[in-house]
Amino acid sequence: MMKYIALFAAAILCFLLSFAQKEQMVKVVKDSKEKKVDIFIGKKLFTSFLYPDSLEKPVLYPLHAANGTVVTRGFPLDPQPGDPIDHPHHIGMWFNYENVNGLDFWNNSYAISKEKKQLYGWIKTQGAPEVSSGKKGTLTYHANWTNQQNDVLMEETTKFEFSGNAHQRIVDRTTTLKANTTVLFTDAKDGLLGMRLAHQLQMPNKEDQKFTDSKGNVTIVKGGTDNIPTGNYITSEGKKGNEAWSTRGRWCKVYGKMGNDSISIAIIDHPTNPNYPTFWHARGYGLFAANPLGEKVFTNGKSVKNLELKKGESVSFRYRIIIDDGNKTISDELLNKSADDFGKQ
Repeated sequence: MMKYIALFAAAILCFLLSFAQKEQMVKVVKDSKEKKVDIFIGKKLFTSFLYPDSLEKPVLYPLHAANGTVVTRGFPLDPQPGDPIDHPHHIGMWFNYENVNGLDFWNNSYAISKEKKQLYGWIKTQGAPEVSSGKKGTLTYHANWTNQQNDVLMEETTKFEFSGNAHQRIVDRTTTLKANTTVLFTDAKDGLLGMRLAHQLQMPNKEDQKFTDSKGNVTIVKGGTDNIPTGNYITSEGKKGNEAWSTRGRWCKVYGKMGNDSISIAIIDHPTNPNYPTFWHARGYGLFAANPLGEKVFTNGKSVKNLELKKGESVSFRYRIIIDDGNKTISDELLNKSADDFGKQ
């Protein structure tokens, strides 16, 4: 009798696991008036693509896990209690760079004074994105990387593919940049695909942290006074915590507790990307970024990676982002398999 009960229980477990892993339908809804696109997976809002003129770049914001938990910081668009208010240019998930022909696209935000705006670049979405819904949702947009005078340095074409199941959300991003003039990405720390994590996914800080904003204002967060963060990093090469920063790997994962669930977010690099595998610009205070073009900083000057595009030339970058929830974090084995599968695409 016990044998049959065990077999029945195993069958039920297999059914539940297969149900949990069943892909959910994706619905992509445009709101051209508000300049945003909402992405629903199942019946839950996953994220929104925002491209209003008030932002210096288009972003995905906010990002939700499958259980509905918001995994990105609310500040500055929708500040939440306890949100750190450093780096106002860190909004949801974005793609840009610190030094393109001397212009800083990464750090541009409302906090930059009018007198200094000429030192910064804008990414301006052109027209309404093209979208589709189904087992995978897609969103394709075109944008211009410009200076303050609206001279176009590069034309960007980005395609997102969204998918998910009961415990997972996946974003595949392909971005192609075509030079409208000779363009130089000068080796720099801040780039390229970035996201700002929710407060709970920051790493616990034992030492004082000092932040200086674009106006020179200094904020000091006292070490040991913030009991909310539970996060940690690990890379495909086994680097953990603060040791993940400046190291290479084909994937990096941040994980922590949010409510009763474990939440993990992994970024997977693609073998066709320049300077693969990427360097990880993964900071304990909540910045999680993949930057293949910051080699000089990350190697303490031992080597340099400058990327130049002649007029008409282009370069593409592909990344997969996996957001997972449940009673335990997504395993290294599953991430390696996903990286293998992604690399074959």
